[in-house]
Amino acid sequence: MTAHHPTAGRKAGRWAAILGWALKCLLALAFLAAAAAKLSSQPMMVAEFDKVGLGQGFRYVTGATEVAGSVLLLWPRSAFLGAVILLGVCTGAFLARIGPLHGDLIHVFVLGALLSLAAWLTRPSWLRRAG
Repeated sequence: MTAHHPTAGRKAGRWAAILGWALKCLLALAFLAAAAAKLSSQPMMVAEFDKVGLGQGFRYVTGATEVAGSVLLLWPRSAFLGAVILLGVCTGAFLARIGPLHGDLIHVFVLGALLSLAAWLTRPSWLRRAG
């Protein structure tokens, strides 16, 4: 017979919360770095958006969307929305990579998987199914 330790559940919940925050912070930093490259007109970003063919204005829209999604991801009440917005950015990056850029897809898949996890962890109560 094993004894039940009431603090064990709290410790596991605390670690889950810490890991969730670490995940969201790392994702926000990654997308803020990408946004900084876009918004500061780094030559690589200018060339990529030229190749995509949607114009340099779209580079600014994408960078601003990454900033907004990152900020929303770090705010607890809007973290789910931030993750969904950044998943949209990843979807656009995926389409650009399989289309005109012909680039590697691994970073898109990794970021997409991590954002999906963040969205799942922060999903609002109306999306949680009682089971």
